[in-house]
Amino acid sequence: MPNTLTYPGVYIQELPSGVHTIVGVSTSNAAFVGTAPRGPDNKPITVYGMTDYERIFGGIDGSSSMSFAVRDFFQNGGAQAFIVRVVGSGATAAKVTLSLTSAPAAPGAPASPAAPATLVLNASWKGALNGTLQVTVANPVTNSNGSFFDLTIVYTPSDPTKAKIQEQFTSISTDPKSSRNLIQTLARSNLVVIDPTSRPPTSLPTAGVGTFTDGSPGSTVGDADINDPNKTTGMYSLLQLHEEIFNLLCIPPLGSSTTGWTGLAATTVSAAMQLCADQRAMLFVDPFDPGKGPWEKVSDASTGATTYADANGTNAALYFPALSLPDPTDNNTAKPFAPCGAVAGIYAKTDAQRGVWKAPAGVDTALSGVPALDYVMSDPENGTLNQLGVNCLRAFPIVGRVVWGARTMRGADALADQWKYVPVRRTALFIESSLYRGLQWAVFEPNDEPLWAQIRLNVGAFMQNLFRQGAFQGSSPKDAYFVKCDDETTTQNDIDLGIVNIVVGFAPLKPAEFVVIKIQQMAGQVQT
Repeated sequence: MPNTLTYPGVYIQELPSGVHTIVGVSTSNAAFVGTAPRGPDNKPITVYGMTDYERIFGGIDGSSSMSFAVRDFFQNGGAQAFIVRVVGSGATAAKVTLSLTSAPAAPGAPASPAAPATLVLNASWKGALNGTLQVTVANPVTNSNGSFFDLTIVYTPSDPTKAKIQEQFTSISTDPKSSRNLIQTLARSNLVVIDPTSRPPTSLPTAGVGTFTDGSPGSTVGDADINDPNKTTGMYSLLQLHEEIFNLLCIPPLGSSTTGWTGLAATTVSAAMQLCADQRAMLFVDPFDPGKGPWEKVSDASTGATTYADANGTNAALYFPALSLPDPTDNNTAKPFAPCGAVAGIYAKTDAQRGVWKAPAGVDTALSGVPALDYVMSDPENGTLNQLGVNCLRAFPIVGRVVWGARTMRGADALADQWKYVPVRRTALFIESSLYRGLQWAVFEPNDEPLWAQIRLNVGAFMQNLFRQGAFQGSSPKDAYFVKCDDETTTQNDIDLGIVNIVVGFAPLKPAEFVVIKIQQMAGQVQT
């Protein structure tokens, strides 16, 4: 309302338009959960390419199937990923203890309280260093501006093919109130942190070089570390994401490229499906069977499709077979690797080029950096698996290795599920997530026709934009979608309970799995 009307004249009042633009959420943010040589543990870290991954998590490593999956993701079109590094129970970080010398007090300053005699620094990751980590203190000085020192941190990987990492920080202040104090400075480090039991120094560290004692890797990472029963670590670390969301979840098999990869237990896969259902994401189920290694037989893939075809299978997709890739950590020997990362990259590329409603499959989904597949199947085998909801990876002349299936884990013909196809399910998840975020403004608004009209306007505009992009069936909006929010969807009883009901329907695009060409011979035609 305008100010109180006191004088004759013209008053200006700005009225809200009632338009709250709903923006479509990102659809191809992939999350990876697994082991890595280094990096923060049980915390989702955003990376935008393999350069980021190598800097933070150590790059390609023979003990980390996740490292290969992340590489394949970015090679095939991925742009952003969340990495959760999992460590075994009992893992500890490498440490170094630095001696401190009391800095002389400035003239006229009161005596300082007793300062600790040592400063303990930890490596920023738990587990073995897989190399050496050293910290050098130099140029400790005290002048009229305070006490300062320089710090150089050098990590030298044991793998000679990997680059040395060096961080250098100058003029670090011992004044805890300074923006250049040690806490603020090391917040920018990817290599070290202050031990939580050690107080930051208010006196100068002694000049010299300190070498970290190695940390402990703890127990071997297993399903219990991925599928934490307390739901606080492992894959549940992704719940720490608040402002950002993940849409694709990859949990590559555990083990190593030399000893063999081990698939996740059925309970872990089921728990991951439930997590994805709760977070409106898609899970990639990899073709590795516990105790068997890579699925080299169609019968194994059939068994897997049946095992995981539960209610949450609508938010999961299984791809077969594994990829056959050279292992750079073992003289480029060809070995089987999980396809989840490469397929997630295909999802991201298809979303960017065509939209989430386009099936991430077909001749334009060539797998980059994949010279061969671990199993070459025939058309009849492909047909058997397709009817069970298994998406096959095929090798064809000219186009190479491609994704040749677009069904969810509920995609078996016998189930007749409404969420049979990946693009249909992902389109629904995209709309749900976008409306969930885009309608937050409506909470606590007066629950009556003015609110309902605004909701119809905003949701209708969002759906109309998708229709124009070709996301739905139908030649006109009324054939493609509808939005209802009125006294029919929201009764007086709903209003009394504080509920507003919005009904949104859409006609999804379904992929043309089977293209049938009918040819008829024109026999007996007489020319006139």
